[in-house]
Amino acid sequence: MKRMITAAAAASVAGVLALTGCSATGASSKDALSVVGYSVLEAANKPVFADFQKTSAGKGVEFRTSYGASGDQSRAVDGGLKADVVHFSLETDVTRLVDSGLVDKNWKDTPTKGIATSSVVVLVVRKGNPEHITGWDDLVKPGVQIITPNPGSSGSARWNILAAWEHVAGNGGTDAQAKAFLTGLLKNTIALPSSGRDATTSFTAGNGDVLLSYENEAILAKQGGADVDYVVPDDTLLIQNPAAVTKAASSKAKAFLTFLTSPTAQEDYARSGFRPVVDGVKVPQVEGANDPSDPFPTPKKLFTIDKDLGGWASAAPKFFNDGEDGKPLGIVPQLQEKTGKQGEQ
Repeated sequence: MKRMITAAAAASVAGVLALTGCSATGASSKDALSVVGYSVLEAANKPVFADFQKTSAGKGVEFRTSYGASGDQSRAVDGGLKADVVHFSLETDVTRLVDSGLVDKNWKDTPTKGIATSSVVVLVVRKGNPEHITGWDDLVKPGVQIITPNPGSSGSARWNILAAWEHVAGNGGTDAQAKAFLTGLLKNTIALPSSGRDATTSFTAGNGDVLLSYENEAILAKQGGADVDYVVPDDTLLIQNPAAVTKAASSKAKAFLTFLTSPTAQEDYARSGFRPVVDGVKVPQVEGANDPSDPFPTPKKLFTIDKDLGGWASAAPKFFNDGEDGKPLGIVPQLQEKTGKQGEQ
């Protein structure tokens, strides 16, 4: 069944803001920008906002923010949540707004093809790695307890699942072998929280042996004092997070979107564990990284959504279609039904 914001829930902006947990400053300011993003961005955006406000374009700008699971946030904007700038986990969450007429179809016509932040999928483990997790194959061993977000709502979850798929398919395995691997992974999954941030909270509270997550989220957890470590697998998937302005957005919003890929903003994001998406960024010492002085090592094999999975236009229906409009279920919902691991809806 398609999950969506109902007309009643979207009847007023105030109601939707309450639903999605919006914080606001300067709500009456004519230069207030509404930024709607996926949950992991909440801490990382604060220094980016502050540095934009120091620029001539950002002078006097105040921010209203809403964060949550990427798919849920996209559906909320589609259902009426005010947004000037959206910054989601997945391209498909922007595509939804293009299809509904809220975002221009040419949103990817930027030097970074619409991408504002990037990361890689990692394996977060307990401090000292007591289960000796070194790579993907360890996740399907008997008794290993995994936490990963729910792919029905979370963009992070979809990146995680596709990284696991490519560990098999991208290394010469068949689709049948990749399905068997995902089945084993899901069988070992003990929780599927609704968002990447909720998954991290569950893991740091003591649940599970391994958390599938963004590298930047693992770094942020360590910066916050969590007793965790993380492993960058020898093969993993490049995470690329898109941003766009809505059609009704002001020139200030467009200036902010451009600022997101400036060296200043990318350096801010790097401090929070994101890998820069443009050249010329002075990567700082990153507290919480495995090696703070070399925080973003290149994996031995780095898969990408476009090169290895045919882009989101191909991957989304193949892997994640939810049966809407009578279309067949994607591979992942099928496996979730088979294993009984539908997670939180």
